[in-house]
Amino acid sequence: MPPATSSSATRLRSDEGDTATISHAAPNHPRAIWRDAFRVVRAETERRTASLSAEDQVVQSMADASPTKWHRAHTTWFFEQFLLVPHLADYRVFDAQFAYLFNSYYVAAGPRHARPSRGLITRPECERVAEFRIHVDAAVERLLANVDDSQLAEVVRILEIGLHHEQQHQELILTDIVHAFAQNPLAPAYAADWRLPHGMASPDDYAALPPGIHRLGFEGEGYSFDNEGPAHPVLLQPASIGRGLVTNARWLEFMAEGGYATPSLWLSDGWAMAEAEGWKAPGYWQKRDGAWYAFTLGGLQPVDPDAPVVHVSYYEADAFARWAGKHLPSEAEWEVAARANLLDDAFGIVWQWTRSAYSPYPGYRAAAGALGEYNGKFMVNQMVLRGSSHVTPAGHARASYRNFFYPSARWQFSGLRLLDYPG
Repeated sequence: MPPATSSSATRLRSDEGDTATISHAAPNHPRAIWRDAFRVVRAETERRTASLSAEDQVVQSMADASPTKWHRAHTTWFFEQFLLVPHLADYRVFDAQFAYLFNSYYVAAGPRHARPSRGLITRPECERVAEFRIHVDAAVERLLANVDDSQLAEVVRILEIGLHHEQQHQELILTDIVHAFAQNPLAPAYAADWRLPHGMASPDDYAALPPGIHRLGFEGEGYSFDNEGPAHPVLLQPASIGRGLVTNARWLEFMAEGGYATPSLWLSDGWAMAEAEGWKAPGYWQKRDGAWYAFTLGGLQPVDPDAPVVHVSYYEADAFARWAGKHLPSEAEWEVAARANLLDDAFGIVWQWTRSAYSPYPGYRAAAGALGEYNGKFMVNQMVLRGSSHVTPAGHARASYRNFFYPSARWQFSGLRLLDYPG
């Protein structure tokens, strides 16, 4: 995963409430603390996939998604490739062919299977991937127990990156499986009792942003990916930001007033995409007997007007903001508001589109080697989202986190909040 900076402690928590503190300088048995953190994260991946059949785990419903089995194997390959092979002298590679099958885009690590064809990897079977995970898990624990004190800091550095990398894939497992299930005419549910959390604030409730010079980006104690820095000053103009997320009720108004049929509301590329794809509503929405339904992790459900809108692209979010006479916030405006506790629904519901292009901060330099490939080479043609969603693993969200997707992406749990300028 991407290079990171880390100091002091980072908190990781599974959805079931288990916790482990990751700390480089913990006075109480740091090796055991890191071992326990590793176990918590690895167990959370298995918890999220436990209800999925072998057939569920091999399907790839589009080029941008990956099969569950691939996610489980890829995160395991990461630890093998970047941690065990370089640092555990007696380590035996589980299967030499797996590096080709389960590398993602680390060119420096060697050749890889084409991303759009990951669903064709019916072999190795899920059972074999499970054996791979067990093999690597045991080796990581052996490394932590036996690595020389002089090498422990470097081992922990790579381990910590791997843990946050796996947490990112835990979220992708669910975004990808809901897309796959949405293609099934039986409309299967991942979790029958699933419901999208409601926001705590009205989208019509605004808070004044403090104008002036502020710091943007990560600094201080804890973990961050390299694209979150270097921290640097930014100048904010007077503005007000929505405390709450835009709801389905508001989106239905946008639709009723011709939002999807008014080209003047849309960016040119967005209008072309909406026409080409036939967009008339958010992703996964369908109309039945005059009523709107949405496909969700809980299967097909009536659209809840009070819930935040989700599965909208940047193009749709931008068009909605223009229809509402408002704007999308920049990532600087969003981050300053989040740090000032002005956003009641910043985290844990939906990712929020900003109007900021995904580009490097001033002074950014990608690290050398394969681990430097994740962030820097993608800093073009994508837009930044901030916050986190309800499927983001707990402990994996922070105000400086920069998520990024192409502006047409709708399969992520993406929504929006609005910003208003005076005058």
